[in-house]
Amino acid sequence: MSEHQAILDKVTEIIRDLFDEYDGPVTMETTANDVAQWDSLSHVRLMVMIEMELGVHFGTSEMQSFKNLGDLVRAAAKQSG
Repeated sequence: MSEHQAILDKVTEIIRDLFDEYDGPVTMETTANDVAQWDSLSHVRLMVMIEMELGVHFGTSEMQSFKNLGDLVRAAAKQSG
């Protein structure tokens, strides 16, 4: 399993936990627009949960630059690798 897939698997678990009504696909292309419950408040909670689980930290401007989960996964992999 690639490092990116391992990170995406952890992020998927967090998304499933936080957005318990969402049972759609979670992929590198997933965005907030794909998940009805994903609003600005839940975005902050999601980022905190991801940072704690993965042991990474994203700056505000870096978070704002993420276009999809793939960008987040690649940034996390860069920090942990």
